[in-house]
Amino acid sequence: MQHAGPQGAHISPDTGAPVPQSAAVRVPQQLRAADVNRGRPAASGPTARPDAAAGTPVAGARGEHTHSEAPIPLPRTEQARPVVQRSSVRGQILDALRTALVGGELAPGEVYSAPALGDRFGVSATPVREAMQQLALEGAVEVVPNRGFRVVARGARELAELAEIRALIELPVLLRLARTVPAERWNELRPLAEATARAASTGCRATYAETDRAFHRAVLSLSGNTQLVQIADDLHRRAQWPLVDTKAATTRTALMEDAAAHTTLLDALIDRDVQLVQSLTRNHVTGAH
Repeated sequence: MQHAGPQGAHISPDTGAPVPQSAAVRVPQQLRAADVNRGRPAASGPTARPDAAAGTPVAGARGEHTHSEAPIPLPRTEQARPVVQRSSVRGQILDALRTALVGGELAPGEVYSAPALGDRFGVSATPVREAMQQLALEGAVEVVPNRGFRVVARGARELAELAEIRALIELPVLLRLARTVPAERWNELRPLAEATARAASTGCRATYAETDRAFHRAVLSLSGNTQLVQIADDLHRRAQWPLVDTKAATTRTALMEDAAAHTTLLDALIDRDVQLVQSLTRNHVTGAH
């Protein structure tokens, strides 16, 4: 029998350690070896794996290369999914991890090992580790020796700094484009703005994030500066990662308000209303979801 613990957790009768509740997410929580191997003879010796939930490093392990880590059992629906194709595996895993970050499936402050995530995606630990190292360069995760990768817990200050940088880069470009780009070119972007509205109506943060960035990339691409588009898109992606405070998670209503700003911005650009473009861009970037 499990006993209720702090913050909705349960206390294991075997170890007394808190056991996190399972959540319906695509990237599962790390499970304890004792739970997976319940009923099997306990391991002994220098390679024995202590309770993972207690955060104890594994004896004899290097980094998060924990080949002895117990596999994460997947639901039947998960097992029925085809594994990731071997072509461009690293890129597919990187995209999946970025989506999990935006959607909150990789929780801020939590540590995930490459072998365990590899089991989740049906691949070896190597492409997962490479993707996580890329995310570490982007500031999304940090390496935890002997354990894996911890999702960085961001605060409101970091989000404000990203918004300031985005405004410094994007605003001058939009003001110039407002004076030079003909109305028909802006009208060609309306389907992208409509796509953001449809995505926002679903309430899915990850789905909205993709369409939101696609719209902004299309707007900035009219400048003809591919380097600027890439830098702005990277900053935009970072601004979409959720804050550590889960209560501040973006609601469906907030997403729809953000999406509506895209159509309003297009109207201002078509009218060449520079002052309105400036005001809309500042408000949209600083309130980015």
